[in-house]
Amino acid sequence: MTKKGIFSGIVFLGFGLYFLLQQYHVQFTDGLYTWPTLVLILGIGFIAQAYKQKDYEFILPGTILTGIGIHFHVVHKFELFQDHAGVFLLLVSIGLLLTYVKTGSGFMPGLLFLMAATLLLFFDKLTHWAAAKGHDLSIVGNFWPLFFVALGLYFLFVRGKK
Repeated sequence: MTKKGIFSGIVFLGFGLYFLLQQYHVQFTDGLYTWPTLVLILGIGFIAQAYKQKDYEFILPGTILTGIGIHFHVVHKFELFQDHAGVFLLLVSIGLLLTYVKTGSGFMPGLLFLMAATLLLFFDKLTHWAAAKGHDLSIVGNFWPLFFVALGLYFLFVRGKK
């Protein structure tokens, strides 16, 4: 099998089964025939390509697409899953950290994305806890987007020149 065969094979097989099952009205679960299923198939194709063919640059897009597909399938079915921007940063961090495991690069951005995702996902709980302790975190809530901008500029112009 060629290097590109894994990704293409899984995507064509997955899409073919998707449309075949849809055509014959086979229903395993609610919401099977929606765009998140197609995104999930693409993500699985990228992950298979990454690990089977040692094309580790496909880990990040595979993780993000697979995570998005799973997220949109389960977000309204389980209370554990939040429909929140922090989830997408969490997926990016997981992808970067998985890439680091295989390549040795991406640890610091993965860790920073993990910290940002954690902050976003739990910021409401943190502000409620701080308010109960008599602290006001509203100033942080107003300025954290500027922190993201500054961090992005740092990675683009300062760290990118090293």
